[in-house]
Amino acid sequence: MSNPFKKYSLDNLFFRSFAGLMIVVLAFTVWTSYRISSAEMVRMSTYYQQQFLDKVNNEITSRLSTIEQISLSTSRDNDLNTFMSGKATGLNRVLESRNVKQVLANLTYSMPLIQEIDLYMNNPIEDGVLYNYIQFRALEDTSEEVWSGALSQSDFAWSREHRIRGQQGEIPVLSFARKIVYNDKYLGILVIHIKSDTIKEMLEGSSPGVNRMVLDGTGQYLLTTSEVPDQEHLSKWLQLKKEHLSGARADKGIRLSKSLYVYSELTSFGWVLLEITPWSDITSGSVKLALAIGFIGVGAVLLTLVLTHWLSRQFTKPIKQLVSTMGSYAVGGKVNELPMDYSNEFGALFAGYRKQNERIDELYQSLRERYDQQRKAEISALQANINPHFLYNTLDQMNWMAIAAGHDEMSRILELMGRMFRIGLSNGASFISIEEEITHIESYLEIQQLRWQTGFTFFIDVLPELRGYYLPKIILQPFVENSVMHGFNGRVSGHVEIRIRCVQERLKIRITDNGVGLQATGGPLLNQSRRTGGYGLRNVRDRLEAYFGSPYDFVLQERPEGGTTVEITLPCLDQPYNPADSSGNSGQQP
Repeated sequence: MSNPFKKYSLDNLFFRSFAGLMIVVLAFTVWTSYRISSAEMVRMSTYYQQQFLDKVNNEITSRLSTIEQISLSTSRDNDLNTFMSGKATGLNRVLESRNVKQVLANLTYSMPLIQEIDLYMNNPIEDGVLYNYIQFRALEDTSEEVWSGALSQSDFAWSREHRIRGQQGEIPVLSFARKIVYNDKYLGILVIHIKSDTIKEMLEGSSPGVNRMVLDGTGQYLLTTSEVPDQEHLSKWLQLKKEHLSGARADKGIRLSKSLYVYSELTSFGWVLLEITPWSDITSGSVKLALAIGFIGVGAVLLTLVLTHWLSRQFTKPIKQLVSTMGSYAVGGKVNELPMDYSNEFGALFAGYRKQNERIDELYQSLRERYDQQRKAEISALQANINPHFLYNTLDQMNWMAIAAGHDEMSRILELMGRMFRIGLSNGASFISIEEEITHIESYLEIQQLRWQTGFTFFIDVLPELRGYYLPKIILQPFVENSVMHGFNGRVSGHVEIRIRCVQERLKIRITDNGVGLQATGGPLLNQSRRTGGYGLRNVRDRLEAYFGSPYDFVLQERPEGGTTVEITLPCLDQPYNPADSSGNSGQQP
C-alpha cells in the first residue's frame, strides 16, 4: 500500500512548527540587519568626521599660527618697545602712543579674525574712549584675566573662550598673550583677542548644532559649539585615548557613555579637536531599518499563519525533512537534498523550495551588488546635497557691505572668491573645461596680487583651441598655492608662469616659479610633516591615479636658475571623462 501523503491532497500543514520557524528567522534577520547596518554607520561616521576634523585642524592651525607670528613680530617692533619703555614724556609720549595705536589698528583691519588688541604697560596713556579696538591698560590689572595664570609659566599663552566688553556689548573671544621684553627688560604684555565665533563657524562647517570642541592637553575645554560633557567623562576619554594611541588602530574614534568620540590633534599647540555624537543619532537609521524589516516580517508571519491554520497536523517525515533542510540552509553553503518521489502538494512544495533557494542565492548576489551601488550613490548624494546658495548669498552681502564701506579691494576679493567657489563646486561635476580651470586659477592669482600689492606677477599661456578641452577640476591651484605660500615666503616679489599644450594627444601643463625651490623649503613632497601643501599634491596624485592611471602624473623639479617647475601630464579630452564609459566617448581615453 502506497503512502497517501505522497499522492493525495492534504487538509492540514504543520502550523505551529512552521510558525515558530518563521518567527525565529524574522528575529534573527532583524537583529542581524541592525548589527551590520549600525556597525557600518559607525565606521562611516567615524571616517567622515575624522576627515572633516583633520581639515578643520589644518585651517585652525594656520589661523592661530598666523596670530602667534603677528604677535611675535609686533612685540619686536622698535617703536612699540620705545613707547613701552616710557622714556619719552609729554607731547612726544602722546605722539608715540598714537603711532603705536595706528600700527596695532592696521593689524585689526587687515586681519578680520582679530577683534581687539590690548597693551598692558606701566603708566598707560588714557585716550578717553571706553570701548576701542586698541586699548592701553595698566600692567597691574592682569591678575584677573583668564590668561594670566598660563602666562606666568611661559612667555606666551592662549586662553579659553571668554567675553570682553566692546562697542557691540560683550563679545566671545579667544586671547593670545605674549610678554614683551626689550634689552632684557620686561616692558609689558601684548594681548590679541580673536573672534571665537569665527573659529566656531570653522568647527561647525555645514552642520550647525553639532557638538564639537577644542580641548587643551589636560582635557579642559577652550572652545565649544554646544554643550560640554562632564569632567568625569572627559577624563575617562583622555585615558582611553592614551590607550588607543598606544595600540595599532588607525582610526581616531572611541565609544564612551553611549556617545562616539572622534578627535584630531593640533600637534603644534598640544590641543585636540573633539566631536561627540550621541550613539542614538548614529544608529537611528539602523533602528528604522530593523523596525521596517520587523513589521514586514510580522505581516508575512501573520499571513502565513492565516493561510496555514486550516492544514492538518499529520505531517511527519516530509515536514521534518523540510524543516531540517530549512534549518540547515545557509547562503552559498551545502544544501540538503529533498526526496524526489513526491507527486502531490509535497512534491510541489519541495520543488518550490529548491527554486526558492536558487532565487535566494540570486537575490543575495543581487542585493550585494545593489548594496555596493547604494553606498556609492549615498556618498554621491551626500556630496551633491551640499547647497552652496547660503555661501554665495553671504559673499554677495559681504561684497555689498565692502562696496558701501568703500573697500574696493575687499569687494574685488569677495567677487573672486565667489567665482572660485562656483567653479570648485561645478554642480558636482568632476571634470571642467580648461577655460573654467584657468578662470579659477586667475581668480586665485589676482587675490594674491591684491594681497601683495606690488611685486607679484603671473603669466598664463593657453592656445585658444585648448580652452574647450576638459581636465579634472582644481588641478592647478595646489601647485600655484605652494609657489605662493612656500616658494615666495619671506620675499617681496614673485612670478608664476603657466603654459598648456597638447602634444601627441597628451595635455602637457608646465607651472614654473622663481621662488626659493624645493630644497630650500623642504618641498611638500620632501617633507610630509608640513601642515600645508602635501595634502593638496597627494590629492591631485590620487585623483590622477584613480581617473587615468599610469603614465598620467606630475613631476616637480628644481630650476637651475632658481625656483620650481611642475610638469603635469593628462590625456587630451574634448568631452568630460566618464570612468564607467568603456566605449571611448571622450576625445582621448587613457
